Amino acid sequence: MKPHYELSGPPDAPVLVLGNSLGTTTALWDRQLPLLHRRFRVLRYDHRGHGGSGAEPGPYRIDDLADDVLELLDALGLARVSYCGVSMGAMVGMWLAGHAPERIERLVLCCTAAGFPSARMWLDRAAAVRSAGTGAVASAAAARWFTPAFRARSPEVAAAFEAGLSEVDDEGYAGCCEALAVMDLRSVLPVIEAPTAVIAGTADEATPPACGRFIADSVPGASFHLVPGAHLANVEAADEVSAILEAHL
Repeated sequence: MKPHYELSGPPDAPVLVLGNSLGTTTALWDRQLPLLHRRFRVLRYDHRGHGGSGAEPGPYRIDDLADDVLELLDALGLARVSYCGVSMGAMVGMWLAGHAPERIERLVLCCTAAGFPSARMWLDRAAAVRSAGTGAVASAAAARWFTPAFRARSPEVAAAFEAGLSEVDDEGYAGCCEALAVMDLRSVLPVIEAPTAVIAGTADEATPPACGRFIADSVPGASFHLVPGAHLANVEAADEVSAILEAHL
């Protein structure tokens, strides 16, 4: 299914696709847009059930979410793009770079993992959301997105992201949780050809720095960057992440 998208920036510039984390929308990238618009036509999109995208009944797989991106690229006539994703959005990026290498020019993977040690947490969260709605898990999930220091410094930002999570479609969120439960991209990493930068947040509890280090060690020629902050490091450490994007892309 073709997702909701926003295309902005110089019309003749190369295209950079931005993929969001679970529970966030295109607003995740607001802090990077001014910099990226200098050199790129920026394509932001929403995962199933997030923001303006509809939700089909789950469960989903990462393959499904990646196919949504390929459908969008085909509809827009975009043969080859660069891709930058956070968390689940980066997992989609890994799948695309491994399975459709001709479509991906350069790749950035931020605060993500190639797999999880257990499916149970994700399956339990999917069940909770189907039973009580995304609002029932919003506070606990969003608490892992930012460090306490950032939440104290910018409480309105943290509150806005938590509110946005509460508005995600229940089935869309649950289906994405089920995609994460079975996701295993470890075999894809060694065949990725696109020049790759991996970014990890020093205080990321959801996908700790060791997850990013494993990816960087597994993708040929990939660079690894550690920045201050937790799971949404591109928000909490916006300047640091933006500098890495500018240098790599």
